[in-house]
Order: sequence, then C-alpha cells, then structure tokens
Amino acid sequence: MCKPANGSGSGSELPVAPLPVSGDEKAKDVVVDAGLKSLDHYRRALPKWRYSLRQCLLPLVRWETPYLAAFQNAIRTPALDSYFAITANLGTHTFFMIGLPILFWCGFRGFGKGLVHILAEGVFFTGFLKDMCSLPRPLSPPLQRITMSGSAALEYGFPSTHSANAVSVAVYAILMLRSDHNIYSPTTTIALEALAYFYALSIVIGRLYCGMHGFIDVIIGSIMGTAISLVEFYYAPAVEEWMYSSNYAAPLIVALIILVLVRVHPEPADDCPCFDDSVAFAGVMIGLECGMWRFARYSPYATIYNGSDATFSLAAMGWPLSIGRVVFGVLMIFAWREAMKPALLKFLPHLYRLLERVGMSLPRRFFVPASEYKDVPLHVRDDNLIPNVSDFPKVMRSIRGPGRGRSVSIGPQSAADAYETLAYRERRRRESLEGDNGGVKSKGSLTSLRESAAKQSGVDVFEDGGKSSGVQQQNGRVAEFEKMMGTGTVVVANEEEMVLGVEDELGEKEVFSRLVKPRVRYDVEVVTKLVVYTGIAWLAVDLILVTFEMIGLGAGHLVAAAP
Repeated sequence: MCKPANGSGSGSELPVAPLPVSGDEKAKDVVVDAGLKSLDHYRRALPKWRYSLRQCLLPLVRWETPYLAAFQNAIRTPALDSYFAITANLGTHTFFMIGLPILFWCGFRGFGKGLVHILAEGVFFTGFLKDMCSLPRPLSPPLQRITMSGSAALEYGFPSTHSANAVSVAVYAILMLRSDHNIYSPTTTIALEALAYFYALSIVIGRLYCGMHGFIDVIIGSIMGTAISLVEFYYAPAVEEWMYSSNYAAPLIVALIILVLVRVHPEPADDCPCFDDSVAFAGVMIGLECGMWRFARYSPYATIYNGSDATFSLAAMGWPLSIGRVVFGVLMIFAWREAMKPALLKFLPHLYRLLERVGMSLPRRFFVPASEYKDVPLHVRDDNLIPNVSDFPKVMRSIRGPGRGRSVSIGPQSAADAYETLAYRERRRRESLEGDNGGVKSKGSLTSLRESAAKQSGVDVFEDGGKSSGVQQQNGRVAEFEKMMGTGTVVVANEEEMVLGVEDELGEKEVFSRLVKPRVRYDVEVVTKLVVYTGIAWLAVDLILVTFEMIGLGAGHLVAAAP
C-alpha cells in the first residue's frame, strides 16, 4: 500500500475568484486569495483514487529535485541556456502545427499523416495523464527554470509532452528510414538516423537542463512516445485501408471516438491549460481523417497526391512553384482562423445560454459559463499552438532581444508549484517539530536517509579524503539544494533574460498573490477550438490541394508528363 506523502501533498486551496460579467472589463480584476484556506486542496479537488495515485508519485518528484539541481548547476553555461531554450521550440505543438501542413503540400503526404497521428496522440495522452495525476514540476528553488514559453510553467510536469513529441518523431522517422519505402541512399539514411537520435536526446536532456521536468517525467514521456510510434507504424496502415474502403460511417465513427475522449478528459485540480491543447489536436485529428477520407474517395486529384511516391515530384515541380504553394497554403490557414474564430466567439455564447436554460450545458471546471459573462474578448490569448497574426511582431522582437526571448526564473509560478512549495515547507516544519520533541519521523528527509544508509554501510559521512570525501562532497551539494526546496518566492518573468533572487519564505497569501495567473477561460472556447482546428486540418489535406489545382499551383501537369 502506498502511503501519502507528508503534508497532504498540498498547500492551500486556490479559491474560486469572482466571475467576470464582461470579458474585456472584468477579467483583469481576478485576484487569487488563498490566505484563509486549508491544507487539503488536492484531497478535496481530486477523486479518492486519483488523490491516492498522486500521493504515491509525489515523493518521486521531491526525491529527484535536488539531484536535478545538482545536474543543472554542474553543467550550466550561458551558451547552453540559449541552446536548450531555443531548441525546446522544436518539440512544441506550434513548431509541428506550422510545419506539418507543408509535408502534405510538398509530396510527403503519408509521412505527414503519420506525424500528425503520433503528435496528436502524444499531446492528448500526456495531457490526459498530467491532469489526472496533477503532479507539480520539480521545485524551484533549487532549480532555475529556463524557458521561452510563458504558458509552459502553468502546466503540470508529469509526463513530459516535449519528450513524448521528440521521441515519437525520432522513432517514427527511424522506422520509416529502415522500411522498404526508403528512397534515400545508405549514406543519407545513416545521416538522417543520426540527426533523429540527436534531436530526441537534445530535447529530452534540455527539459532536464532547463528545470522544466524531472527524470521520471522525461522517462515516461519517452516511453509513451516510443509506444505511440510503434503502434502507428505497424497498425495504422490497416486502419487507413479500412477507412478508405468504407462509406461515410468510418470517418463519423472516428470523429465520435475522438469527441468521447475529449469529454472524458480528467478535470485538473488546478487551472492547467493541458486540456486546451488536447482539444486543439482532437480537432486536428477529426479534420485530418474526414478530409483525407473525402479527398481519397471523391476528389479527381486523389491519384496525384495519394500516389505521391509515383506521380508527385518536388524536384520536377521546381522551387518557385513549391514556395508559392506553401505561402498560399499558410495564408489560407491563417485567413480561416482569423475569420472563423471571432465569428464563433460572437455566436456561441448565445447558443450556450439557451442550452443552459434547458439544462443541457456541460460545464467544465475553470471555464466561465456563458450565463456569467456578457461577451468574449475577440483577441483573447487562448491559443498555444498557432500564434495570432497580431502576435508575430512581438514574437520577433522577443527572439531578437537581449535575452533572445529567454527568461530565467526562480520560485513557484503556477498554482501547482505554490501548493507543492507550501506542502514541502509544512513537511519540513513537522519533521523539525517531531525531532525537537523526540518523536519518530514518519518519513525522513533525503539528507537523513543518505546519512543513515552511509552509517549502515560503515562509511563515515564526515570523513575527509579518499573516495568517501568525493561522495560526501557530492552529497553535501545535494543536501544544500534540498534545503532550498520550499523556500522560494513567486516570480513573474518578462520577455527579457533575467535571474531573480530568492527571498526567505513568504506567507501563504503572499505566495498565491504573486503567481503568474492563468487567464480567464470561457466555456465556448472548447467548441471554438474544435471547429477551428478541424477546419485547419481539413483545409490542409483536402480543400487547399484542390485550390492549388484550380489556380495554377497544382501538380496535375506532372501526371500528364509522366510516361
């Protein structure tokens, strides 16, 4: 039987802030006040079995944190800070969402579909586990968090989505390179395989280096990524054959399964944006499957692209035409989103209020119901996948700035961080009181456990010289980092590089008042994301290809010229 970690694995409960009546005017006034709440936040917020699971896993997060800090401290340099912060973007949803449509337009349709599958499944199932377990990231301090993404710190830590994405892409690429369909020379194949290994290792190690994930996070994420790629490579072709040979019921069944998975996605204990990304990729999967099914069954241009290995040649098309296709396709995707998103945000609140009146609403925690706000801001920053057009100047200034968009922060940033900081602080106080009273500790600290193990093995933990002195020096560093756990104040990092100092322990109310506060989220955003991203995927794999042929950017002439 797994015993709960001391301190209930929680801090204090994050209260429900007053809900806004107007999206533009009131959302800015939301203030977190956790000063009068108890220490049973997770016990009350989670079902009993999820709380027990969290309490089983939480000691692992606490145990590995000082070792992660020692690893970060041992190898950290300014150059590596920049490298791992920048390359972390190669494992994000945004990178793949912008890059994947290009594969469909440039002749790599099969490979692109496989990547969409593994990335969507990775994002969904890692997000599913994150919200189910509600585990914090490793504590800061002693870790310093290095990131270019402001929303990443608001997510839970277990498991690592970056690791799942990177490993799944690398494994799938290697499987494709070793298959009978590989068209590259042996030398090129070896080089591409080496690049895949390097890419995956760089992302995984970078998550540890940047203080964003622990060893367990990246190990489980990597295992999930590997499993997803193996299933996709060996079993997806049979499912695809069934899809393309079936009538309209096949895509409808797939869409229904995806919607059911979205509906059963666990409610998080804190305001975590994982669900938003899962919904977006669920929409991508629905649009991909429906669009590719329609294109394969009914499009007159299906023979050009579905048989791309035989009829589509990027080299034969030429670079000017290929670049024109990419530019036009990207513009169509952004035009769709810029038109559809505001329209849905204006229309759906009225529909949701009608549904609420007849008792058909499906409320979700941390989403404001339509009956409690007047309107939704049209420029709400609700998208972690593809940035808004208006955000591009800010993104470019951030990349060119002194810190290259990188921020270095010390201290809790999310509610999960704050709860864990307070819980670990409470645990240390209880252990201290029990020790002063001569009581027996229920669970010793990391330092006391190491000292006990050393004494049992006959090693003097205070011995100088020899091998034991090196071990003691290392243990001393780890113990020093352990003492820093639970002492941090909260920081709000800006776009420039900065390293913030650590003050002594703040009170509970002050900790929560300084958090990076999640934005207000509205109930209509879920359906809005589903519709917008379903349309993006459908456009990319079907309607944009048809448009290419109609405006002179198509590949029909390649078929006509083929012998």
